[in-house]
Amino acid sequence: MIRSSEDGTPVLDLRTYKLAPGGRGEFERIFREGALPMLVRYRIEVIGYGPSFADDAYYYLARAFPSVSAREEQLGSFYGSAEWKQNYQAVVAELIETYHTVVIPGTSGIAEELKAAATSVGTDLSRRPGVRVRR
Repeated sequence: MIRSSEDGTPVLDLRTYKLAPGGRGEFERIFREGALPMLVRYRIEVIGYGPSFADDAYYYLARAFPSVSAREEQLGSFYGSAEWKQNYQAVVAELIETYHTVVIPGTSGIAEELKAAATSVGTDLSRRPGVRVRR
């Protein structure tokens, strides 16, 4: 169970993936061409994403939500959708060995700081074709 001091507390969802050997290129292609635009359509705010600087086998995804309950609702809709299940669920699962998710309080300004950091290393979402990011 995820704990929150109150339902209205913004949260950050930080996910790391350990990818199957040789699967990074395909995972990244599917993410950028399919999953990322889908996340945007589901109004899930993506703060940053990309490969680990320390280990090519790892990838990260950072998302922001207005509350724990909004996170559960939005992710339930996203992962429960026919589009996800029919187009991505099985193929993505084969490319991931393990993943871990940490949900932390979204303290004032942290999302903007993470976006700025992502921009400085080339994962600026506002420059991706077909992707609109709230600022």
